[in-house]
Amino acid sequence: MKNNLERLIKQSVPFRSDYIKAEIGMMYLSSVLHHQSFQYFKKYHLSPQQYNILRILRGQYPKSYNLNAIKERMLDKMSDVSRIIERLNKQHLIIKEANIIDKRNADIYISAKGLNLLKEIDTDSLGATSILHRLSPEEVRQLNDLIDKQLDLP
Repeated sequence: MKNNLERLIKQSVPFRSDYIKAEIGMMYLSSVLHHQSFQYFKKYHLSPQQYNILRILRGQYPKSYNLNAIKERMLDKMSDVSRIIERLNKQHLIIKEANIIDKRNADIYISAKGLNLLKEIDTDSLGATSILHRLSPEEVRQLNDLIDKQLDLP
């Protein structure tokens, strides 16, 4: 089981430190998970970013959210949220209405169609196909604790 990362990236010399190996390993794993989720959501005609926005809006349902609030909560901070919102609106997965008070802003709601799609995705369960299922429940809890520790920044 050791040296899987080196084998996968075809590195013949050891890493200079375990910290560098861990960092490269997380980048590699992130890429694998991103590709896996992209392939998974393709069957629903969604991108992972679109799914993220739908989940954000479901959490706010039945209230609306504005574009800036959605941007703040996105997992992928580099996403073009305005463009993604327009695509979701065209698919009738969200409802976008002009804000009565601030015409420059919009009130964004998840639609019934969007809620139903999320319910279908939840039932299908992305987690069941995830490479993370190679870990035991205890290992997943440990991983979550380590992730939380790393995200507890000053």
